Amino acid sequence: MVAPRSARPRSPHLTVWKWGPHMLVSIVHRVTGDGMAVVGTLLFTWWLAALAGGKESYEFFLGVFTRADGHLNPLGYLFGIGLTLAFFQHMASGVRHLVLDTGAGYELGANKRMAQGTFFFAIVATAAYWAFLLSGN
Repeated sequence: MVAPRSARPRSPHLTVWKWGPHMLVSIVHRVTGDGMAVVGTLLFTWWLAALAGGKESYEFFLGVFTRADGHLNPLGYLFGIGLTLAFFQHMASGVRHLVLDTGAGYELGANKRMAQGTFFFAIVATAAYWAFLLSGN
């Protein structure tokens, strides 16, 4: 037997909402937090195990991310820049959330600008950080 259709409204779903920067920031905040936790923990654990494993083990670990001259290889840059970008994005999004927790920034224009600002800040801060690292200072 089929239940009769109810006249009650359906619960909204993702297809109902118009996507905006504030929704993207919320999702990216979760992804960057989880990514840093998982990737960072795995790399840190591998590094500690390599240290405990002896010279050959540690040299293998370094060889995965660096060249013979000690500079990063493409994989080292990928992980380094990726984790740095995730860190700055997560931090900016957290500060945005802190501002929202005070009750400020809920106006549509301000909310959109703050959300877009988190991406802008993360990209600029990552570029500045790596420019400083690569400048040799």
